[in-house]
Amino acid sequence: MASAPSPATDDNTGNLPAHPAGPTPPPGDPWRSKDFRALFGATTLNQFASNAGHVAVPLLALTALDASAGQVGALAALSTAAFLLIGLPAGAWVDRLRTREVLVAADLARAVLLASLPLSWWLGALTLPQLHVVVLLTGCATVFCEVGAQSVLPRLVGRDGLVRANAAVVTLMAVGNIAGRGAGGALIALLTAPLALACSAACYFVSALGMLRIRPAPAPTPTGRTPLRTRIAEGLRHVLGHPELRALVLAAGLNNLGGAFLNAMLPVLFVRELGLSPAALGLFWAAGGAGLLLGARLARPLSARVGYGRTLVLTLTPAALLVPLLDRGAWLWLAGAGWLLCMAKIGCDNVLGVSLRQHLTPDPLLGRMNATFRFILTGALAVGSAASGLVAELTTLHTALWTGAVVLSLSFVPMLLSPLRDRRTGPQRTA
Repeated sequence: MASAPSPATDDNTGNLPAHPAGPTPPPGDPWRSKDFRALFGATTLNQFASNAGHVAVPLLALTALDASAGQVGALAALSTAAFLLIGLPAGAWVDRLRTREVLVAADLARAVLLASLPLSWWLGALTLPQLHVVVLLTGCATVFCEVGAQSVLPRLVGRDGLVRANAAVVTLMAVGNIAGRGAGGALIALLTAPLALACSAACYFVSALGMLRIRPAPAPTPTGRTPLRTRIAEGLRHVLGHPELRALVLAAGLNNLGGAFLNAMLPVLFVRELGLSPAALGLFWAAGGAGLLLGARLARPLSARVGYGRTLVLTLTPAALLVPLLDRGAWLWLAGAGWLLCMAKIGCDNVLGVSLRQHLTPDPLLGRMNATFRFILTGALAVGSAASGLVAELTTLHTALWTGAVVLSLSFVPMLLSPLRDRRTGPQRTA
């Protein structure tokens, strides 16, 4: 088995090997890069399309196919299953291909897949198996899109522009969480679910055209006949063998595990236990989206003031311990405040953590590194969601909530026990 490449850096300065030949990104400010602006514009369309689809697909199943609750749940599981099924090999494939072409192909695939649903509905030929297949294949295309987008970013903005670029992307995702699904729901109310899916397909198609504005990179260096399994193992060793990357993936995995425990049971708590309206649940989740937005905007100035490592180990996640106290009246507001603070910490970590892991990874390993993170983090979501329901069934609802809150509150510990706590600088110019 081939040995893994050496870590990109062993010190706190984060010096990296030179990039391959290609367009030189502007220093520091990602918005000066036409390529980044093209990627950001396409990502905006992707966010709208995915959020509208997240609402429209289950509604289509319920209204057009009279699907059961279990069948609707299977649709949600299939979209996540794609990351577990092909997440690791996708990273190895992305490293062998031109990333722009991967992004364009992923958008076109999602456009065609989603367009098939309103067309089948219009012809009276829509079936539940078709819906399941479309959701699974769309999820597979999303795997390639997300891994490719994170892998191409260092080339577009330069290593010293990563924090600002990722702050913009995480902000966009947070806005999508707050407003995107609401806009998708309004679109469905106005046009019906099939036509909303047609709009999503059109957005993916326009996004593919936008991706074509990104200048093509040089062809990846040929890797000979290295087996796929060996290349996947190189990515795993790079992440799990690097002390800082290992701490980042463990912390993010605990975030996802604890968050999945809580999110899976919050609808039961709100609607069944407390008799609150679904609108109240939506507002609670919107508070989390606002926290993500706040954390994304504070990440750069906070890390500049108190230090990169100290910002990462900042212990706001114990605010999650307020969530299981949720009840009517003032307790609802207190739990909402705790959820907002916890999500603000996660939003900050998303910006700094993603930027740092891109910074610490040589270009030939970016796809496999990102795929390894996505595989582990998505696995944590799947395990957390399933385990939460099992714990609630075997014990009580509040036991599941407290389990998730404790796991989430301790998510900073892997970073506290790693060299990250002493890191002074991140991926930015220090001269």
